[in-house]
Amino acid sequence: MSPSKDALPPLPEPLRVAVADSHTHLDMQDGTVEEALRKAASVGVTTVVQVGCDVKGSLWAAETAERYDNVHAAVALHPNEAPRIVHGDPDGWSRQGARVPGGQAALDEALGEIERLAALPHVKAVGETGLDYFRTGPEGMAAQELSFRAHIEIAKRQGKALVIHDRDAHADVLRILREEGAPERTVFHCYSGDADMARECAAAGYYMSFAGTVTFKNAQGLRDALAVAPLELVLVETDAPYLTPAPYRGRPNAPYLIPITVRAMAAARGIGEDELATALAANTARAFDY
Repeated sequence: MSPSKDALPPLPEPLRVAVADSHTHLDMQDGTVEEALRKAASVGVTTVVQVGCDVKGSLWAAETAERYDNVHAAVALHPNEAPRIVHGDPDGWSRQGARVPGGQAALDEALGEIERLAALPHVKAVGETGLDYFRTGPEGMAAQELSFRAHIEIAKRQGKALVIHDRDAHADVLRILREEGAPERTVFHCYSGDADMARECAAAGYYMSFAGTVTFKNAQGLRDALAVAPLELVLVETDAPYLTPAPYRGRPNAPYLIPITVRAMAAARGIGEDELATALAANTARAFDY
């Protein structure tokens, strides 16, 4: 009998060189933070970057990073969050705990809270921010772009890395980064471009973080991009609980599954896993300044 789609995949063989999960959502995973960190460490994943997608999640990320030395926080409004706030989502946030009526004032208030959190020493990045044209139609694009530009400025003012969410929006994301001037450290989370885009990102000095998608059979374009990306600009992530690597696609993801992706990445580049893991560890520490 095949395992349930809700069943956690087994522990992979541990890495010999420890790495970091550069993008995860522990608050969306089953179990405790302690359990997740212990399980990850047992296979050589000793550091994680916990990423917020709204004000509540960003507060949680900042508090969790303050509590655990091997957790670093990134805070932001996800691209799909900005239109919700502007259009008056009933689950919108305000510092006073009241329902947010929407509009520019509501977005400004939320962005102000993100900047307050971004100033904290255990918050290492502003993100995930960017553009997502997969779920947001034309009516939401203006709010996304406004929010993205504001996050870029927050990252620069606070001297933090910028973590990019780019879904079906490559040209516009790159254009806005050029127009605004990207922060010194900019990371394309769950890199989804092709080899030509990887060359463009490399020329600009952007980090490219690869997730379990690089293991999928239909993802040769991603593997081609990974092959041309400079080794010093490559990161690895889970985006857990999403994007579980093959052969466990569709089952819950977690930081302890990073070794599967690392080994697939090493094979795509034609180098040993220890060499890749050494680079990944150094790159993540440099990208997030920890």
